[in-house]
Amino acid sequence: MLVFLENILWVLVLIGVMINIHEMGHFWAARYFDVKIDAFSFGFGLRLFGFRRGETDYRFSLIPFGGYVKMAGEQVTDAGIDDPRAFLSKPRWQRLIIAFAGPFMNVVLAVGLLTGLYMVKYQKVSEADMEAIIGHVMPDSPAAKAGIQDGDRIVKMDGKENPTWEDVGLKELTSAYRPMHLTIDRSGQRFDTTVTPILSERFGVGSAGWDERGEVQLESIEPGYPADKAGLKKGDLLVAVNGQPIHSRIKFQELTKSSGGRPIAIEFELNGQRHTVMVQPVYAKLDGPARWMIGVGHVPKLHVTTTRLSLPDALRESLRQNWTGAFLMVQVLKGMVERRMSTKNLTGPIGMIQLSGDAARQGPTEYLGLMAMVSLQLALFNLLPIPVLDGGTILMLLVEMTMRRDLSLTVKEAVFKVGFVCIMALVAFVIYNDISRYLPAG
Repeated sequence: MLVFLENILWVLVLIGVMINIHEMGHFWAARYFDVKIDAFSFGFGLRLFGFRRGETDYRFSLIPFGGYVKMAGEQVTDAGIDDPRAFLSKPRWQRLIIAFAGPFMNVVLAVGLLTGLYMVKYQKVSEADMEAIIGHVMPDSPAAKAGIQDGDRIVKMDGKENPTWEDVGLKELTSAYRPMHLTIDRSGQRFDTTVTPILSERFGVGSAGWDERGEVQLESIEPGYPADKAGLKKGDLLVAVNGQPIHSRIKFQELTKSSGGRPIAIEFELNGQRHTVMVQPVYAKLDGPARWMIGVGHVPKLHVTTTRLSLPDALRESLRQNWTGAFLMVQVLKGMVERRMSTKNLTGPIGMIQLSGDAARQGPTEYLGLMAMVSLQLALFNLLPIPVLDGGTILMLLVEMTMRRDLSLTVKEAVFKVGFVCIMALVAFVIYNDISRYLPAG
């Protein structure tokens, strides 16, 4: 219960900061163009307390999820619509800037957070770990059908020379049912091939059935499971299973799943010394379908150099990371529209509660990184051309600027109602999506 309450607190901070920064964008732009602002609210619903400065009521409201700016004459039906300081009395180009200022501030927040983080702590993965070398290929997978084998190196991908594993991973995620044209280097010999990822039923993204080559380290141990009973610890470096070298997480999972419950010999390294333990898998369900497992979480062991970047370098890296994140989000949304990717990727408020709490417990770097990512997502979501969102307002203003006249009140009301229904349907769907993740399969 305490952990759940902590999660609630951290998600309130996360959402509160992002949405109020968003609303401050609208607020500052409206003030710049001399729009009268009736209220700036932290939260929604009943006014709890606040203060008035000038003509604006700065208030704290009952429901702490976000906030809003109430501008005079924002709707055609509002009183004082003829006031020259009313929102709808301003030129369309000014209203367009006011609408765009909210998402823009979310982008500024995302860039600013990562820039600040990188000036304090920047972790650079070694070039060896970033090489696109295949650690393992799953049988009958798209990669296997394309003739790719363990140890192959991808030297060219869709025209890009020497892609990193990050490049390959991003391309794979967004390329379900779309061919990836590769040039492979195998022991000095090169050949061309094509891999067409399928849609992963579990994760809802493209999957080629391969994994990167590298050292595999235990990240977590489930209490009471075979690995815990055998004495394996977080941080142990996996070396071999039943004498077979381990250079891939997928291969380790395959060897465990295919054990049939028979004991497996796990060789691992701790503090430079090698040890071997016998572990008997159990048939259980943790984070997916039931299978033979020993109860561990594992990640690639990356060789990371920690340093600090100068302001120009930090800003440049922040822009690069945000551009990569924005591109990935756009590709995921595009894939969903084209029905090449699953809506399982959408996370709602319940999922955000868990993510926020987990990130906060990992430390400020992870939490602020999550805030930057979600702030960027909020900016892109608000720019979707859906009525009720800023993107819908911008689209209608652009239409009116093209037509050189206002749309009729009837049309605007109909569009608003459709947009409201769409948003409510989306909210209901992502909440269902969150809940379904915790329901038993079957």
